[in-house]
Amino acid sequence: MVKELMNDAQQRMEKSIEHLRKELSSVRTGRASLSLFDSVKVDYYGTPTPLNQVANLAVPEANLITVQPWEPPMLEVVEKAILSSELDLNPANDGKILRIPIPPLTEERRKILVKQVGKMAEDGRTAVRQVRRDTNDHLKKMLKNKDISEDDEKRALKEVQELTDAHVKQVDEIVKKKEQELMTV
Repeated sequence: MVKELMNDAQQRMEKSIEHLRKELSSVRTGRASLSLFDSVKVDYYGTPTPLNQVANLAVPEANLITVQPWEPPMLEVVEKAILSSELDLNPANDGKILRIPIPPLTEERRKILVKQVGKMAEDGRTAVRQVRRDTNDHLKKMLKNKDISEDDEKRALKEVQELTDAHVKQVDEIVKKKEQELMTV
């Protein structure tokens, strides 16, 4: 019973880490990356659809992304979606394809992005700690119902704390790497 609870906690903490990685991949670092557009939704005949499901995305150069919609009439819709996103990118439309230059980041913009990454990191830590709280509550309930002994509960609580510490440390390492990536000119 305790073993299953620990496995569940481990899996939920891993999911929190993966979610953080996915969020951080959408923060731009001055290099062209297709993950920038993961959050961009296009109005595809009345349905908000991810950009990568209505167009081919490519990175022909380190600081350029091209977007070619599968249907020519979608070009303007895709362009509007990119312009209205919070990416601060200006696509160049040549009638068939959108060329999106990725400008180098200014020092001011880098600092803003580092603050944004810090907030994402705190959200990640909070998610991991929430799993710990849920697991600890469950263990205390099991002790109250006499499903486990006090010794088992203490051992399990210690194990949950070790698991939490390891995952928080992992969050810190991921964020530190992203911050270095952002501040490197």
